[in-house]
Amino acid sequence: MIAGCAKGNNGEIKTERSSAKEELILAVGNEPETGFDPVLGWGQYGSPLFQSTLLKRDHDLAITYDAATNYEVSDDGKVWTVNLRDDVMFSDGKPLTAEDVQFTFEKALTSGSVLDLNILETVVVKDPTTVEFHLRNANSTFIHSLLTLGIIPKHSYGDDYSEKPVGSGPYQLVQWDKGQQIIIETNPNYYGKKPFFKRITFLFLNEDAAFAAAKAGQVDVAYIPASFSENKVPGMRLEAVQSVDNRGIMFPYVPSGEKTKEGNPIGNDVTADMAIRKAINVAIDRKALVDGVLEGHGTPGYSVADGLPWSNGESKIEDGDLKRAKELLSKANWKDQNGDGILEKDGLKAEFDLLYPASDVTRQSLAIAVADMMTPLGIKINVEGKSWDEIETLMHSNAVMMGWGSHDPLEIYNLFSGKMAGMEYYNSGFYSNDKVDEYLEKALLARTEAEAIEYWKKAQWDGETGFSTQGDAPWAWLVNIDHLYLVNEKLDIAEQKIEPHAHGWPITDNLVDWKWDEK
Repeated sequence: MIAGCAKGNNGEIKTERSSAKEELILAVGNEPETGFDPVLGWGQYGSPLFQSTLLKRDHDLAITYDAATNYEVSDDGKVWTVNLRDDVMFSDGKPLTAEDVQFTFEKALTSGSVLDLNILETVVVKDPTTVEFHLRNANSTFIHSLLTLGIIPKHSYGDDYSEKPVGSGPYQLVQWDKGQQIIIETNPNYYGKKPFFKRITFLFLNEDAAFAAAKAGQVDVAYIPASFSENKVPGMRLEAVQSVDNRGIMFPYVPSGEKTKEGNPIGNDVTADMAIRKAINVAIDRKALVDGVLEGHGTPGYSVADGLPWSNGESKIEDGDLKRAKELLSKANWKDQNGDGILEKDGLKAEFDLLYPASDVTRQSLAIAVADMMTPLGIKINVEGKSWDEIETLMHSNAVMMGWGSHDPLEIYNLFSGKMAGMEYYNSGFYSNDKVDEYLEKALLARTEAEAIEYWKKAQWDGETGFSTQGDAPWAWLVNIDHLYLVNEKLDIAEQKIEPHAHGWPITDNLVDWKWDEK
């Protein structure tokens, strides 16, 4: 049974609340597989809730302070000095000091989680409110760790921390019924803005069950798929939060012939032709994909970072233009040699497979829609659903419908650096461009985010080359998916920032700003 709820005689769940103005019930995402330990990845895609971070981003994604009051970077970019507030306390009443910060980052360095802190050489405590991070090399994206890694207490961290977290964030965990829910309450020792809501229950429901709970009036917020968005729910409104949760087609960039060390094939002779990649990008009607597949709840996608500070606006192209796409192909000597409607060049047909995870209906629909759009162009795309295990062995030689989206520009490096070719799911198409690599390395070595942003943008398109569609077009980005929530009409969830890929609970990033409005 769900705590805070009771079953009626007919078996339905009836919500019981002591005060609707102080308590909320949410169904906004899955149960974290590794619990609530930041060094294991908790909080990477939204607020860690129970822990403080050193820095944070505001709703405009500008960097501000959380547990820190200031930070400085040395001239060589290798030493980051962070000054801490002196009034931060954990929920158990103990103060947060530089030793806790040191302990957190050292734990994260060896955790083997989604965090990548290999650039970190050592953490030095200078005094109780000053800590130094010494990096092996200058790296502007190290700031993302300061923005997302929640600080854990050295004095009480143990093997059960992920289930019983102690932190200095705005809330504390008071109950976890695994597989069902967690209940959180405000942390009385929190140094920041006091939350309006004193108690919040998170229900772990799939999208169908979350929608049913919303219709039954059992939750105040429910995360729903686009397919449910046209259904009106009395007492609730639909909130569409813009995201950089994108979907796009990764093209194998190199010709076939090579293999990975595991023996998996690399390269595809059709997608290795730039004219094919560019023609597909130009011919895709992204607005039609948003309207038809996403029910209008999204935006056309042109890069991996649309709407973020490091996105280059010149990545956007005029799309849905079959005439121009045909001209690109004709100029590259792709022609229909035998009248079967499929173009050929040097005996090679313009035909390839597009893989998608079989369990993902949205990616399936996008893949089918794109394949249909390419038919009048003379390019045949064979759409196939596979398991991720199968895709892993095929993704270096076949186009794949991927999904990315992060508030960390390091994702750009991972997807487009030649050094990352063949590294897990990142640059699986083996894209490489020396000039792009030069810009990416300069972005990493930059001392400030502002300086790095200029290089991230140039790597996309510098007027002559880049990894955007204007340049090498190793991807065809399609859409950015709006994250859809049914929200109680009396609940104000404040201004939301652009959300990242939908892992975690990104909508809770500004939970302290939520309030109840009886008007």
